[in-house]
Amino acid sequence: GWNACIALVCGNCVVWKGAPTTPLITIAMTKIVASVFEKNNLPSAIFTAFCGGAEIGQAIALDTRIPLVSFTGSTKVGQMVQQQVSARFGKCLLELSGNNAIIVMDDADIPLAVRSVLFAAVGTAGQRCTTCRRLLLHESIYQTFLDQLVEVYKQVRIGDPMEKGTLLGPLHTTASKESFLKGIQNIRSQGGKILLGGSAIESEGNFVQPTIVEISPAAPVVREELFGPVLYAMKFQTLKEAIEINNSVPQGLSSSIFTRKPDAIFKWIGPHGSDCGIVNVNIPTNGAEIGGAFGGEKATGGGREAGSDSWKQYMRRATCTINYGSELPLAQGINFG
Repeated sequence: GWNACIALVCGNCVVWKGAPTTPLITIAMTKIVASVFEKNNLPSAIFTAFCGGAEIGQAIALDTRIPLVSFTGSTKVGQMVQQQVSARFGKCLLELSGNNAIIVMDDADIPLAVRSVLFAAVGTAGQRCTTCRRLLLHESIYQTFLDQLVEVYKQVRIGDPMEKGTLLGPLHTTASKESFLKGIQNIRSQGGKILLGGSAIESEGNFVQPTIVEISPAAPVVREELFGPVLYAMKFQTLKEAIEINNSVPQGLSSSIFTRKPDAIFKWIGPHGSDCGIVNVNIPTNGAEIGGAFGGEKATGGGREAGSDSWKQYMRRATCTINYGSELPLAQGINFG
């Protein structure tokens, strides 16, 4: 949505495809935009949508008439899109997987950090690219923090997200629910200890329990993005160690640190700190992205959406030189005599 709006403002036509599981939203959005064009005597086809599966996305990636392809989704599919678009010398804007960490230092405001972790890890049922998936706690506050976090997790209201007071809604599809359960099996097999949750909820809809896991940062499952309300809790001793853990995964979207120490803050946001595209201090990994250059590094794709100069991605740059005289000015002072 961000991309489409900026692209239109920059004078482009937009061809887009929503997720195959949300065709009604795709149609509804397109009708809303089309009505605006029609009221302004413009062709509604300026904003054209398709419903379908991977075959539509592949056609867009391969079509030489589309100079810029923006893709939001998994790293695996993003790699395929980039290869196909680059093969025809097109441009890509990728917003791929996130595996975001929150670091809580020994001097942090604990109540603030607990609320932030709850919102970042449980909100939208963990189905957000900026969801907090890894919680790095200083050893001196580790147990105190976890005890408080478990208590607030127990108070989470699960149900219809349209009802006031509900924090945790359902997972998107039955396949998402199955992926959650498979992920829990992998966590257990790799030495993870379930502190809370870890099960599906027997009810209508794809509901699962918000889950906290105690696990080693070296466990292979920690390097993957499990798209659900699963939070990995880990212990560290020094800021250097915490930064190394934060940077140890393939993804590099969002990251946060909770601390009052200026030296820790500047180390975190500096060249030897977080390697993510979004580097926060005393706010969670999600919820404060609007207006900034949203996007990440490494397996997150390197794209940037929104931000003050994002419009440049949707424009074609040309260098124009006009000679108004009768002589031929040449570069580097060349003189043919």
